[in-house]
Amino acid sequence: MKQTAPLIVENLSFRYRDRTGAAIHDISFEAKAGEILLIAGASGCGKTTLIRSVNGLIPRSYKGEMSGRVLVFGEDTSAWKLSQISQKIGTVLQDPERQILGTKVLNEVAFGLENLNVPRDEILERVDESLKFLKIFHLRERETFTLSGGEKQKVALAGVLAMRPSILLLDEPLASLDPASAQDTLDTIRFLADEGMTVLMVEHRVEDVLRINPERVMFMSEGEIRYLGNLSGLSKVVNYREVKLPAEQIVERAKQDPPPAQIRILPGAAGKGSGEEAPGASRGEPLVRFEDVAFGYESDVEVLHGINLEIRRGDVIAVLGPNGAGKTTFVKHAIGLLKPKGGRVLVNGRDTKEASVAQIAGTLGYVFQSPSHMLFAPTVSEELAFGPRNLNHPKEQIEQEVKEALRIVNLSDKEQDPPLALSFGQQKRVSIAAILAMQSRILVMDEPTAGQDYRNYMNFMDAILQLPSFEAILFITHDVDLAVIYANRVLMINDGRLVADGRPQEVLRDFDRLKANRLVPTSLLSLNLERLNTTGRFMRAEALAHI
Repeated sequence: MKQTAPLIVENLSFRYRDRTGAAIHDISFEAKAGEILLIAGASGCGKTTLIRSVNGLIPRSYKGEMSGRVLVFGEDTSAWKLSQISQKIGTVLQDPERQILGTKVLNEVAFGLENLNVPRDEILERVDESLKFLKIFHLRERETFTLSGGEKQKVALAGVLAMRPSILLLDEPLASLDPASAQDTLDTIRFLADEGMTVLMVEHRVEDVLRINPERVMFMSEGEIRYLGNLSGLSKVVNYREVKLPAEQIVERAKQDPPPAQIRILPGAAGKGSGEEAPGASRGEPLVRFEDVAFGYESDVEVLHGINLEIRRGDVIAVLGPNGAGKTTFVKHAIGLLKPKGGRVLVNGRDTKEASVAQIAGTLGYVFQSPSHMLFAPTVSEELAFGPRNLNHPKEQIEQEVKEALRIVNLSDKEQDPPLALSFGQQKRVSIAAILAMQSRILVMDEPTAGQDYRNYMNFMDAILQLPSFEAILFITHDVDLAVIYANRVLMINDGRLVADGRPQEVLRDFDRLKANRLVPTSLLSLNLERLNTTGRFMRAEALAHI
């Protein structure tokens, strides 16, 4: 007798109530026990809508027109309550901020089990088992608001695993994780599948996922399945500009196309020093200076220890390091959101302790890691106009700044949409556009590529780096390739200390140091290091194809 697949989706279509076209159309597939099904595709192609339809959030929480059905172990789930679905299907959302409700890690991981009236002793046993399994037992008593984005992602996964679901849905589980944590998470997912769990994983970091050999991959475009099969067929059907493939595959495909256009980095810093100069080279007065900066959220626990550095015109700085290393805490000192407990931070020569965040915002614009921390206005247009209006920009100038910012992040058609109704990736681009519209001199971004497909993040990074308004750019990232392609300076932070500061070619060639800081060499980094004697600099794969 043929065994029923854990998950069957039949002719599934859905249109959101406030949208004209269908988000997904006529989706049909089966997912087997012990299988990892990777779901790839450009931002807005319907991946998250599919996940919401499978876990029951559509049509229970997200309203619209739905047809087709979802079968879990042969049963139609349309009449099931969400609590019933959650016992079979666990979901880890794209943005952990939206999933974490408990103030303490222990309470958060126990939350689902408490709602199912599981006995207290069993709850504690399953919570501890889940935390140990994910190697985060040391976070058990921590307050959730003190966790880094990556730590929150792991806690959200722990809460789901404690429920012991048969089917696991992961919506960009690697987005906030440092490379080594991403590898750990992927190894965990492979183990769970090998133990019989069915795993559907939406992920833009395709190259990382390929390492654990997902059984099948689904490629979606414009709400439809364009490919469903084994890995070997993926590179033939996807657009290498949309889905990031291993560097060698991009090079082979890109040889057939014209070379990418050269971009002129930070024209706003022109004549004040080139981005190719070594860090600390004379480029006028520093825009930002850290002098022996120390900080702790609690009086007896220091998070930053003696940070000394300068940010100068022409700097494009990538900040790398493990989850919880202090990267975001460091950046929040530059924008005045946090004030040093020891030492001082100077912005344009002025001590941040003597300046308000609003005063500093004219110099430094900050894009938060989680867009939900920034977005509040009823429409995208009003969201983008808020900052320039508070900086007293003229009305006509604000209109132009809003339109230009939307063009850069490829959201011109979303001007009148509510920001919080957009996908996570689109919200992230709105938050970036909100800072672009302010025309600050320094742009600071925390994980700018989270939730973005390859085409979108390459396009908006290219556009941002060519804006005449910016004199320096600093971005926190776990994407080593982002540092390879765009940075002229890399800071490495671990355990609240600055452990490296130099050109990417110098900092990233030391693989032992990368490993010590939970970073993993990528195919693009390795390819660039192989060809460095010929090229003299790091380049994107599309450009390497023409060398």
